[in-house]
Amino acid sequence: MLEPDDDDCLKITDAFLRAYWERPEVAPIEESCSAELTLHRELVGNPRRTVIDQDFATFADPDAVENYRVVLDFRDRLVAAGTIESAYLRLFREGAVTIPPIFIDQMAQILARHIIGSSRDPFRARAAELLFREQQASLMDGAILLGDKETVNILGVQSEKNGGFGAMGELLVEGGIRPRQVELDVLLEDTAAERYWPENEKFDTVLDLTFARPGLDALCRVLELWVHHLLQAEVNIQPVPQINDERWVWHIGLDVEATALLNDLYEAKDIDEARLENVLSLFSLEFKDPSLMRPDIAGRPVYLALCRSDDGRVRMKPQNLVINLPLAPKS
Repeated sequence: MLEPDDDDCLKITDAFLRAYWERPEVAPIEESCSAELTLHRELVGNPRRTVIDQDFATFADPDAVENYRVVLDFRDRLVAAGTIESAYLRLFREGAVTIPPIFIDQMAQILARHIIGSSRDPFRARAAELLFREQQASLMDGAILLGDKETVNILGVQSEKNGGFGAMGELLVEGGIRPRQVELDVLLEDTAAERYWPENEKFDTVLDLTFARPGLDALCRVLELWVHHLLQAEVNIQPVPQINDERWVWHIGLDVEATALLNDLYEAKDIDEARLENVLSLFSLEFKDPSLMRPDIAGRPVYLALCRSDDGRVRMKPQNLVINLPLAPKS
């Protein structure tokens, strides 16, 4: 429903806007009044139609009015921005975020799939899911395993310790759920493609994010593509076992917990062992062209962190990476 422009940014089309007027939140129901039916029909026909307060004057359902206003606000932001990329960046650069989280995740999903492009690398595709879907993390035998949180919540009923499905079973147990018997696998190099792609939208594979394994490398490459596409800046991101830098000048948390942890580490505060155990990975980001950085810190690495919460949830905020990088002011 979207069309890339000359800069490979995704142009907002009528087909894309029309899809939002067909969402269940605003699609007519049996009880919909004639005013609602008329407005909906006109918006489907012309998804950029200007809507004024008078259009809602005879709506019978105030909840329907509120739903329309929420979608209209998002639609107007998309139309004003012209592309998904511009809409996403403007949303966070302008400060207060008022649109529903589901719309933000949808934009991130669209962008994540777009930056992967024609790549058939299942590890990159699975790693990109972190940009728009919450994960459940488990630490087992030195491995860091991530399963899709919604999938973990939906799954199974009775079973023994892990329901016979290994790593995902452990994730379910840690999430407080007793799983049923289903096939859910950790992506492995020799079988990843055949396991991931046929049913990738089920979000039912486990990503191994352990240091020096393909999953973590794939996440680094996805984050590099994310920065390059949205900021036109080439960066190199590598996992690091620790931050040991007396000239540490900049850091970015990739989630709420990571932001708080890096702030405390930077200020040399004592960190208890439980918080450190929630660190899934640390990263070093370097600009290939240091002139793109703020002059006072040009050439210095930017440290990143990804953490899980105390209950094992991983909720990445990919906007942090593009909003908080120390870019040089534009002339």
